[in-house]
Amino acid sequence: MIELSGLTKRYGEKTAVNDLTFSVRPGIVTGFLGPNGAGKSTTMRMMLGLDNPTAGSVRIDGKQYAQLKDPLKYIGALLDAKAMHGGRSAHNHLLCLAQSNGIPSSRVTEVLDTVGLTAVARKKAKGFSLGMGQRLGIAGALLGDPQILMFDEPVNGLDPEGIHWIRNLMKSLAAAGRTVFVSSHLMSEMALTADHLVVIGQGRLLADMSMADFIRQNSRSYVRLRSPQRERLLDVLHENGVTVVEAGNGTLEVDGGSPEQLGELAASHQLVLHELSPQQASLEEAFMQLTAESVEYHAHSGEPAQQQSWGASWNDDRTKGA
Repeated sequence: MIELSGLTKRYGEKTAVNDLTFSVRPGIVTGFLGPNGAGKSTTMRMMLGLDNPTAGSVRIDGKQYAQLKDPLKYIGALLDAKAMHGGRSAHNHLLCLAQSNGIPSSRVTEVLDTVGLTAVARKKAKGFSLGMGQRLGIAGALLGDPQILMFDEPVNGLDPEGIHWIRNLMKSLAAAGRTVFVSSHLMSEMALTADHLVVIGQGRLLADMSMADFIRQNSRSYVRLRSPQRERLLDVLHENGVTVVEAGNGTLEVDGGSPEQLGELAASHQLVLHELSPQQASLEEAFMQLTAESVEYHAHSGEPAQQQSWGASWNDDRTKGA
């Protein structure tokens, strides 16, 4: 488990992370979301002891990262796939990590096979494509067979097969009882992968809840109806106190009613329905709704991007946008 308590990071007068408190639990994939400049990368770096917090603390299974002996056996992380010596082969890069953490060298061969890099194990990393570099970074995270794994933009540069593979890998790790914490800007992938969401904006915690609850609380859900007896259907709905929005093209939208109730109501009045479908916003729509006031960089059609007064372009994402 990862536990954050009052975690804060300031750079001069700018606050990149502001009093974050949440836990990342085992057995589920927890997604970490936020607009560019929200503080995600800084938060993940503090989790791994790469940045020191101004205030607050992070505990990895009850200990600070610096207190962990052979930390790769506790927590594996992919923060920057380019953080490797380009002159070393994939095998030797992982071997150095293994030797410095008391991990058997046989484990190097295992993780190279897991990520699909066995055929290029002896090739230098500087010749790797972006996707191959991502796979090598994931291999490094898996090397110590840790119970906690952190991934920052793990699908970056991967082809469709690779994206499908890493999605299933994260799910299988969580199903095995491990703690999986993943940050990504790809909402479609997060919707397919994460069970729980932690959302931050301008360094502050905005949401800490299940995927289903997040979408439900931050978007509109309704039932869409279409009928060749539209006017009669409208009358029946109004007579039963159902609020209806006429959406055009003969489509009616009903908030606050279940498909079952509406279907039974139509059937009791012998009304034909051509459509009776529950509608719910996507994760992307719910995310945009919640974070609308926390976006640091606003782009306007036909105009240069504008930076709001809060932003410090160098604070959280000095090395990459997150």
